[in-house]
Amino acid sequence: MRIARFTTGEDPAYGLVDGAGEKIAEITGDPLYQRIELTGAVHEVSDVRLLAPVIPRSKVIGIGKNYAEHAREMGGEAPATPLMFLVPNTAVIGPGDPVVMPPQTSEVGYEGELAVVIGRLCRNVDASDALDFVFGYTIANDVTARDLQRSDGQWARAKGFDTFCPLGPWIETDLDPGAQRIVTMLDGAIVQDGPTSDMVHDVASLVAFASEAFTLLPGDVILTGTPAGVGLVDAGQRVDVDIDGIGVLSNPFVRH
Repeated sequence: MRIARFTTGEDPAYGLVDGAGEKIAEITGDPLYQRIELTGAVHEVSDVRLLAPVIPRSKVIGIGKNYAEHAREMGGEAPATPLMFLVPNTAVIGPGDPVVMPPQTSEVGYEGELAVVIGRLCRNVDASDALDFVFGYTIANDVTARDLQRSDGQWARAKGFDTFCPLGPWIETDLDPGAQRIVTMLDGAIVQDGPTSDMVHDVASLVAFASEAFTLLPGDVILTGTPAGVGLVDAGQRVDVDIDGIGVLSNPFVRH
């Protein structure tokens, strides 16, 4: 099932997206918290504005260097245990929204990633049970100010600017997170292409590990890391992240 959050110019609403990604059947309520029912209204995807499919009410948890080749291209090896960082929910934007490159940085980079949406309260769970707490999956671009990442020594500012966490285009609830392919394109040219099976720590392990540190709440998002091929973006360029079983997340980049 694909669940989108969208607007037709009124208050945001949720809907079920058909397999072709062309129509949205509007539903009542918030699927993370309430029973959903079809309203009978059906919209063309091309006629609505898709929004970030979830605005985390608590936190976005990023995972660094979770693909061995990416860790090596960043000058090191993948860590033995997941490397976690937090991103504020004010960084979240939706598909098509511009990523605003702030004046504090001159080196803004893309990172196409599979994102995990937590579905129910989760604390100290075992990896064998962890996927039971997942609501679904979406696509993320973990935008990073590389110069600030180097200078600050920790990543809160480099990854936490407003607009630096695009999510979308919708949540897919029926997905094998270990059998997808992440393809990132910069102005149509492929710059990243890697399978999620190359994760050093798989999704179940990440959920379990994070739940040992933080209580995970419905709507929390875990960014699972990026394959090799990261690079910089200039103002005026567009980044598309394509994941097999979900769709495509596209965002233009603009200078503040």
